[in-house]
Amino acid sequence: MRRLSEILALVVVAFVTTSLLAQQNAPKHAAAFATAPDITFDSAGNNYLKLPAGLYLGEAMAVARNSKGQIFVYTRSGEASRLFMFDAEGNYLKEIGQGLYGFNMAHGLRVDAQDNIWAVDEGTDMVIKFSSEGRVVMVLGKRPEFGEGILQTPGPGFSVPQEPYKFGRPTDIAFDAAGDIFVADGYTNSRVVKYDKWGKFIKSFGDKGKGPGQFDTPHGIQTDANGNVYVADRGNSRIQVLSNDLTLRAIYDNVGAPWTVCVTPGPHQYLYSSNSNPDNNNSIIGAVTGEIYKMELDGTIIGKFGKTGKLPGEFSTVHSMDCRNPNEVLTSEITSWRVQKITLHPQAPAK
Repeated sequence: MRRLSEILALVVVAFVTTSLLAQQNAPKHAAAFATAPDITFDSAGNNYLKLPAGLYLGEAMAVARNSKGQIFVYTRSGEASRLFMFDAEGNYLKEIGQGLYGFNMAHGLRVDAQDNIWAVDEGTDMVIKFSSEGRVVMVLGKRPEFGEGILQTPGPGFSVPQEPYKFGRPTDIAFDAAGDIFVADGYTNSRVVKYDKWGKFIKSFGDKGKGPGQFDTPHGIQTDANGNVYVADRGNSRIQVLSNDLTLRAIYDNVGAPWTVCVTPGPHQYLYSSNSNPDNNNSIIGAVTGEIYKMELDGTIIGKFGKTGKLPGEFSTVHSMDCRNPNEVLTSEITSWRVQKITLHPQAPAK
């Protein structure tokens, strides 16, 4: 009997200790979560995009709009990756690049000031530029030879030789007013690469690590009107701000792990950052992630909206955003295979 009591006591102690450790190690909300005001918003619903019968989105990896409001979605499906085009109301128009050699594992998509469409493919290590009519006009990077496969993400302390025109699972792309190109390169190389508008290499910045100017999966990238570069340093749970010549200027580390960032156009620009829930359906982490932050370019938090979930107005691993209209955000989501149109209703400032 005494032996049984001792065993039960040990079990209780072990349970309490485990519970305390779990509480101490439990994931927490982003630092800005508690004080960021909630922004009222609504969603156009799960069926915002209308596809023909028998055609479906897979993982919605990236979404972008052109100057006409037309929508482009880069998706992973049962047929490698596909790029679909919709009108401004979400009606299907056509597919671009069907069966293209550079399409394998969709990741990023942006439309530049001239309405050229740029697809970033993680699987082929390529960036493909399409004209506004959908014709291939430039290619950066090179698809790995047959049998090489997708490169692994390097572990701590492992350095990768940096080559000007060889990407390592790139993730996103951005452009400045001069047309210069900035590539977030990516899972393997952990750097930002700058090219001129013709694709000529200018400079590379960063490597794998946690220090200032280092990256752990630079997962998204955007520029502002002054040419500053905003990098979603997802693995380090921060946004790093670089000058146009790729010099570190600032770090914003209070908005969780940014899966994607978006900078609005216009005279007063805003920065959106998505603290997305991981695509592993971990409910513990999902409970403290999922919101999107609206910020001033200097990092000042304006507010937040959304939470993890699959209902309209909830977010299911936001992987990309389009914010061509300052209070209207398109989100592409991995685990719910959808694009949502989100309209914000920010409160007018007090007079």
